Order: sequence, then C-alpha cells, then structure tokens
Amino acid sequence: MAEHKRVLSRRRRLLRTAACAFAALVVLGAGAALFAYFRFNGNIRSVDIDARLGDARPPAATDGSFNILVLGSDSRTGDNGSMAGGDTGDTARSDTAMVVHITQDHSRAQIVSIPRDTLVTRPDCVDAKGRQVPGAKRAMYNSAFESGGAACAVRTTEQLTGLRMDHYLQIDFAGFARVVDAIGGATVTTTVAIHDKDSGLDLPPGEHHLDGQQALAFVRTRHGVGDGSDLGRIELQKQMVRSLLKQVGGTGLLTNPVKLWSIGDTVTRSITTDSALGSVNSLVGLAQELKGIGPDQLSMVTLPVETAPSDPNRVVPRQPQAGQVWAALKADRPFPSEVVSAQPENPAQTAPAAVPSTSARTAGKPTGKAAPAR
Repeated sequence: MAEHKRVLSRRRRLLRTAACAFAALVVLGAGAALFAYFRFNGNIRSVDIDARLGDARPPAATDGSFNILVLGSDSRTGDNGSMAGGDTGDTARSDTAMVVHITQDHSRAQIVSIPRDTLVTRPDCVDAKGRQVPGAKRAMYNSAFESGGAACAVRTTEQLTGLRMDHYLQIDFAGFARVVDAIGGATVTTTVAIHDKDSGLDLPPGEHHLDGQQALAFVRTRHGVGDGSDLGRIELQKQMVRSLLKQVGGTGLLTNPVKLWSIGDTVTRSITTDSALGSVNSLVGLAQELKGIGPDQLSMVTLPVETAPSDPNRVVPRQPQAGQVWAALKADRPFPSEVVSAQPENPAQTAPAAVPSTSARTAGKPTGKAAPAR
C-alpha cells in the first residue's frame, strides 16, 4: 500500500511538472508571438495614398479583382549606397515598376512591367510634405516617384492605365537583397555568359543559385547581355520574379517558425506600403489570399512600346496594343495573344547552346558586386 502511494505521488509530481512546463511553453509562445507582432508592425512603413489623391481616381473594381503597383526604388541612401554605387542624397526614382493584377477568384496574377523611360503626361501631384508638384508633358514615367513620391507614382500610373491602384508596395536595393537572402536565394538559368561591369554581374552559361546581392545585380543588369536595352533588363526581372515565387513555395514557411520569423522580420523591414496594407494583419491577409499563386499561375508582359518620335532614347506606348493590355486587366481577361507573342526575348536565354549541369561547370562562379549609378 505504501509503495502504491509513493507511485501515485511520483505520478502526480510528474503530471504537475508536465502541466507547468506546458503552461510555460504556452505563455512563452504567446509572448513570442506578441513580441513578433509588435516588432513586425513597427517595422512597416506606410503611405496614406488615399488621403493624398482624394476622390478623383478610377473606380475600384467590383468583381473581386484588384491591382497593386509595385515599385523598386533606386534610392542610394543608407545601405543602398554601398549596393548602388554611392549616395546621391534623398532623391530616388522608380527603377522598376510593375502593375500586378489579381484576378477575380484570386487564383491567378497578371503583371505588366512599365519601362522606366516611357514618356507619359505626369499629372499635378502633392508630395510627401504636402507641396504642390506641377505636372509635365512628355515626362519619363520614373520621374513621377522622384518628383512627388509614392502618391504621384500612383496617380501617374492610374492616369496611364485607367485602372485603380488598390494597393502600393515599394522596395529598395538593400531591401530586395535582404529578402532574397531571407528566403534562401534564387535560381536562374542562362544560356549565354553575362559580364556586366556596371552591375558587377559575372555569370557563365548555366544554372546559378544567387544570393541577395547577386540577385540584385541580375535584375539591374543590361549592358552585359543582349542589346543593352532596358527592355532586356525587364525580361531578366520577369525571370527573377518567377524564380522567387518558386523559392518561396518551397521554403516550408508554415512548418518552420525560425524561417517564418526571419522572413517576416526581413520583409516588414524592407517594404513601404499604402496605409491599407500597413499592418501585419493586412499583409498576412493578403498573403493568404494569394498563397495559391505560383509561377504557373502567373502571366507577365512588358507594356508594348515604340521609340518616341521626339527622342530616340525614350519610348512611348504602342497603340492599340498598350490600350488592349489595360483593357484586358480592366475586364479581368487574359492578355491578348498578339501582345504575348510579340514580347521581347529574354537576353539571358536566347542562345541555342545546351546548358551545362552544375557539376560540369568550371568556368567560374557568379558574382554580384553592386553597380555604380547609371
């Protein structure tokens, strides 16, 4: 009997210890989650686009589809200076611009890249300090962000497309590199060698797994491959988008709390959003809505353009094809086949030569030293 009581007593102590340990883990887990929530919320920078633009905007879609303007800023301030070739003060332009259309059932995405040298009519804007920024005719598209910040970039894009930009996302050089590193890099394939002294990229033909700095050099490269045009660089950016989506799909975020923390902290430190997306809850909600979209559910085109009559170094939208692209998004339809078939080639994948395997390549490794401004 005494032995039986000792066994029961020992079991009770073990149960109490286990219960206390479980309770401690719950408390610690809740505390960590709460800490992460407030940290991530504090990381996010947001801009109240709606307050600055008012009501004179295209109407929002009513069918469930929506549009996001995604800009890559070429700011040289802070960490960007070392990656981009020096500090140029507080000015920045939209080095990369993509209109991302999410379809009605949120099962697919369509992306239109806008060449930064496209001449547009820039409307009157109000900048981040509340100052009036006069509009301009035949202004480069990327000057809108430089002149009036996020709100002016959104207004200019809405005037160009006739579409409501429901959300806004911005990332700079350093932020892009950090995000790529956080998700574990990006894999790209080239059928030609890429040697660009400006971007610092040096790739032999083949498959390459790039880290953040190398990936940044890849999306900024133009002089070392193809005809050196910005249209060629946009094709490299499209390739990178697909690679990143594939990489994110294989990270196992939901089953890896450490990676989830790392990516969440990195992403929220690296982006600027519109105020409607300026919280962890909103960003997580958006991610949940879009989680089924991978490379196979993505359609990407560059806005059809042609050389500007007034300047051989600039382009203007080619009509009627450009109008057909925006009309397709407005109607939530696929891009016209004639536009898709006329897209520029990816200059990194145009040679017919076979791509060697990783083990067969001995001609050097990719490098991604930051580019000087150009």
